[in-house]
Amino acid sequence: MQRMGDLILSYPLALWLSRKYPGHPIFVAAEKMFYEPLMRVSPAVTYFPWTGTHVLKQHDYELVINLSIQEKAARLADEVKADHKIGPVQSEDGSYFVHGQWQLYRTSLVKNNLYNRYHWAELNAMDVITFEEMARTRFNEPRTHKADKKSVGLFIGASEAAKRPTPKFWAELIRHLLQRGMHPVIFGGPAEVEMGDEVVRLANAPVLNQCGKLGLDEMAAIGQTLSLFITPDTGPMHLAAWTGLRCLNLSMGNVNPWETGPFMPNHYVLRADMECAKGCWQCTRSRLHCHDPFDPKRIAVLASRIIAGDDRNKLAKMRLPGLSFHLTGKKSGLYHLHRLDSEPVDNERYASRFWQDFFAYRFSLFNAFDETRVRGLWQELTDNSPALADELLAHLPKIGRQFTHGLKTGSLRDDTFWADSPAIAKPFTGFVHMGLQNGNYDRAAWKLAMTHLEALIGCCR
Repeated sequence: MQRMGDLILSYPLALWLSRKYPGHPIFVAAEKMFYEPLMRVSPAVTYFPWTGTHVLKQHDYELVINLSIQEKAARLADEVKADHKIGPVQSEDGSYFVHGQWQLYRTSLVKNNLYNRYHWAELNAMDVITFEEMARTRFNEPRTHKADKKSVGLFIGASEAAKRPTPKFWAELIRHLLQRGMHPVIFGGPAEVEMGDEVVRLANAPVLNQCGKLGLDEMAAIGQTLSLFITPDTGPMHLAAWTGLRCLNLSMGNVNPWETGPFMPNHYVLRADMECAKGCWQCTRSRLHCHDPFDPKRIAVLASRIIAGDDRNKLAKMRLPGLSFHLTGKKSGLYHLHRLDSEPVDNERYASRFWQDFFAYRFSLFNAFDETRVRGLWQELTDNSPALADELLAHLPKIGRQFTHGLKTGSLRDDTFWADSPAIAKPFTGFVHMGLQNGNYDRAAWKLAMTHLEALIGCCR
């Protein structure tokens, strides 16, 4: 795993594996710069830097799971000996295969995650951990400090500029927080030192700037003294959530909070409520319109009310124009963003519910996710978004012709099979296209694709 956030989102999997294989050692290959300072908060696993992977090759394993997109990880997964392998594996001759249907599903989400509702922390585990085990796991809720404890952490950076607010935003937020009696503290890594100085200059107010001064372990320790952590979608956000610091996630840019929002329960998420912000993989507009609704004054008011202890019903009454407001939790045993604002359910939400349960049904996630349940969600989609349902129905015969051609010839009629599909069909065509590639377009892969299509048709009756 090459990012801090990815590493922390593997922690639930490590806990579940320790329960499934009690007494068995769990080895993790990761970047030393991330795992070393997090040892105190990590589950009980043994870490190896990439320079030490030769040691890993000396053992035989019951299970190997590759959660990385890097080629060196896929090569390592091929080189170690194991009874079972999950995730991408690349052999010496360059052939590439993704083991596990949920890992294959995750691979199909690249530039195709508009309707995805599965969190990365769950997708890490779903090929090896039962739904029942995940559903009954209860993670600790965030700490609650006394109402007069008003220290607020602000993590100002992110891996890309599109994913974080501007220095001007942070400076204005600091001034509004101070006006409400709160004590903001700026956090950031070495890459945010210059930005932190600019925020302090623009704020022109008394604020503690810790950018570049703390290691991850020190940041986690100081987080124990804070009442709230306001942050974009970053590794430190996942660290804060894991260690019990309540987060207010400003989800902006090309991220999807359903996939990478705070995984623990009872954290807050704000997201621009506009079409281009849903399933955004990379911004294609002239500027970042999804940043516009994030108003520093309103967010300061929201932060003050969260710290004061207002419950979700009171917070839901706040006016946050242009933003969707969510609380993290679970629904039907899976990660869920409970929408707190009063905006009516839109087409995207109806379609997402249908596709989430369709794949749960096809992959036999749990008995409750059966065809009857999926048909009910199809009826809900048809009743509330008839144009979207009709668009999917109209595309099914085209998919059928592609598959019939494939069974006869072993190839697609059109290489743009997935790319040219309407958005409502892309969760299906994207996954199936990836499955065909994974199966090297052999007859078994085509037959499986046809079976998935028959199941989809059965659910849409």
